[in-house]
Amino acid sequence: MSTRKILVTGAAGKIGNAFWMAYGDELDLRLADVDASRFPDSLESCTLDITDLPGCLAACEGVDTVIHLAADPNPDADFMTSVLPVNMVGTYNMLLAAKTQGCKRFIFASSAQAIEGYPKDVQVHECMAPRPGNLYGVGKAFGEALASLYANDGEMTTIAVRIANVNEFHPGEVHSHRDVAAFISVRDVVALLRNCVEAELSGYHVVHGVSNNRYKRLAIDQTKAIVGYAPLDDAFNILEGRTQQD
Repeated sequence: MSTRKILVTGAAGKIGNAFWMAYGDELDLRLADVDASRFPDSLESCTLDITDLPGCLAACEGVDTVIHLAADPNPDADFMTSVLPVNMVGTYNMLLAAKTQGCKRFIFASSAQAIEGYPKDVQVHECMAPRPGNLYGVGKAFGEALASLYANDGEMTTIAVRIANVNEFHPGEVHSHRDVAAFISVRDVVALLRNCVEAELSGYHVVHGVSNNRYKRLAIDQTKAIVGYAPLDDAFNILEGRTQQD
């Protein structure tokens, strides 16, 4: 179990909130968001705007591992007003701050949107290059490239996690074929991030965030091998009302 200080940016969002709810009692966390008022007094927290480099430097002080979730999550986000300043410059600021402050690991929340330019009937593997389907995906592909760059000197391990469709499905619902194949449950995504914190790694890696769906938009064989990911859920079973693994 990690005893290192872990900074979680965007910790008030869906994934960030689920992560500290699941592991706040086990890990040494520092939670950061533009609104830190939602965090319990029992956990260390700070207010952070990732477009502010001095704030990023302060947030990374004394930190070993960064889980960078902060971003505009809207796939239709405007490029000039959001994708560029928040998702791209903000990620640059966080990587630069982590490097400057001597952080040893940086986990970047990329997205399946970074590979949505591949045909829908092609299963994308971890080794395949980004092929964005929209400008939001371009921003995430930029983050992957930066994460790779910052691992080149061997001083900081970086992991790009292509997170797909984080959702809650219920029996009988109807979803698009793509969204079912790209489904990842909340418990699977937070477990994947925890594995990224704990895995013995060096260099730069891409891992995929989908559940154990009968068909997966993103392959996870290498993700299992690299970080020991063991997803519990299957979107097809959920929608068919089958019992899930506990």
